[in-house]
Amino acid sequence: MRILIAEDEPMMATALEKKLISDGHQVVYAQDGRTALELLKKDLPDLIITDIMMPYTSGLELIGVIRSDIKLKIPIIVLSGMGEEETVLQAFELGADDFIIKPFNPTELSIRVKRFSIKKTNK
Repeated sequence: MRILIAEDEPMMATALEKKLISDGHQVVYAQDGRTALELLKKDLPDLIITDIMMPYTSGLELIGVIRSDIKLKIPIIVLSGMGEEETVLQAFELGADDFIIKPFNPTELSIRVKRFSIKKTNK
């Protein structure tokens, strides 16, 4: 499965990338939401994992553009240190499919990603 990671913290992005690659996925990395949108114009991933707080375009703005402007149905997992209920609800209202609060368990991430891989296979 091809996964786009939008994450502005290099160490977190590296950890995500290593885990996902070890699980057999292809990973494309964007250091902010604006870069993620540019990458989406070139090639569509099977899944998007995005942080909330990023420079230029936040994760919430990214979700809004993907769902409203581009009208893509690609699954989106929000990964954020911001666990406030309002932020979580806003992400889901905008069209996020899942939400994981940092710090997270790498095995939990693998299981959640695999869930979307299974859904894609069953279509």
